[in-house]
Amino acid sequence: MDSSLFSTNITKPLAERVRPTDFDDFFGQKDIIGKDKILLNIINDDNISSMIFWGPPGCGKTTLAKIISKKTKSKFIEFSAVKNGINDIKDVLMSIKKELSLGQKTIIFIDEIHRFNKSQQDFFLPFVENGDIILIGATTENPSFEINNALLSRMKVFVFNKLTDDDVFKILKNALVTGFQDKIISIDDKYLDLISKNSDGDARSALLTLEMLIKNSKLIENKYVINEEIFSQCVSKKILMYDKNGDLHYDIISALHKSMRNSDVDAAIYWLSRMLESGEDPLYIARRLIRFASEDIGLANIKALHMAVDTFNACNYIGMPECNVVLAECVSYLSLCSKSNSVYKAYNMAKKDAVKDIHNSVPLHLRNAPNKFMKNLGYSKNYQYSHDYTNSMTNMQCLPDNLKNKKYYNPTDNGEEKLLKKRYINILNYKSLLGK
Repeated sequence: MDSSLFSTNITKPLAERVRPTDFDDFFGQKDIIGKDKILLNIINDDNISSMIFWGPPGCGKTTLAKIISKKTKSKFIEFSAVKNGINDIKDVLMSIKKELSLGQKTIIFIDEIHRFNKSQQDFFLPFVENGDIILIGATTENPSFEINNALLSRMKVFVFNKLTDDDVFKILKNALVTGFQDKIISIDDKYLDLISKNSDGDARSALLTLEMLIKNSKLIENKYVINEEIFSQCVSKKILMYDKNGDLHYDIISALHKSMRNSDVDAAIYWLSRMLESGEDPLYIARRLIRFASEDIGLANIKALHMAVDTFNACNYIGMPECNVVLAECVSYLSLCSKSNSVYKAYNMAKKDAVKDIHNSVPLHLRNAPNKFMKNLGYSKNYQYSHDYTNSMTNMQCLPDNLKNKKYYNPTDNGEEKLLKKRYINILNYKSLLGK
């Protein structure tokens, strides 16, 4: 392979070499920097205020900050909470007072700002509050949990979404043109499409994969060619065998769900392993198991939902590959549980009425009356506090008038729901007696 391929900026990864310096080459985030959006306007007008960029890895937070650095007349200083300690930033902040007195504004950009603990973040507060600096922080973590509340209240939060497959594909196509000088790269779009779909919206990860492919490409007639052999050698087999956004993804999760519903534990474990060994996100599977526990098991075994939620938490704690057995345990348990979809059916029946009669008024006796004015309007009048009555029940009407006799819940005799069915029938009979 021609060693001159990366002769310029050889130490810089592709993601840095192709990082946009203007909006023309910035893909994604149209919800916040599209035409006539506030963030786009304040950047173009150089009217920057302190703000937080919150979003997943590789979605453009740092890139947007770099674009701001090119467009602003303010002094732009960049830090990374991973590389720089708080003392490094303190030294800079203490030195800008003089520049401020000369009319020079300063923007401080801190990547991974959540890496500073809240006591360290306190240091920025007076500088932001007094307008000494404009602070821009980028974080992958929820700022309401990770950013000092006092500091957060003085910063506008912009939420960045995960890049779409199409966004990542465009970034890869652009990188082929701008990232390798005048070299000709030959790669079929189907490979770029596979990389895009399996990047999970992370452009940096996708560019790293592309760079690895090109570094291992073959020079044929002055073209750097990436063929199927090179692609299969360089890229994880998981990408080749499983498209997380394609039909196979949905077919297999459907097969898993239906196998569990049919109490076929062996098939369920097989489909689970197909997903995990193909690179599926274990948390996606765990979320589906939580849904299954309510939709298909429901009140036949109320422990199923607890099991599914505990499984999600365990997968979140330990990740792959350790969580594969955790998921297998949960899938096996859910498969073997008694099944009931009575709650699922009840909700769907109620939903139809709720949508059809969206303007149904809440009966006055069920409304709160926190003040005399509302009491005079009849709010809470004739409300029956059930704990004051025998068996803690009354025959008070709780549905709107046009639905007062409607029944949505029809319990089964499966598993633990059989006991709940008995209780449900007793409640109906008792209330019927109260009405006589």
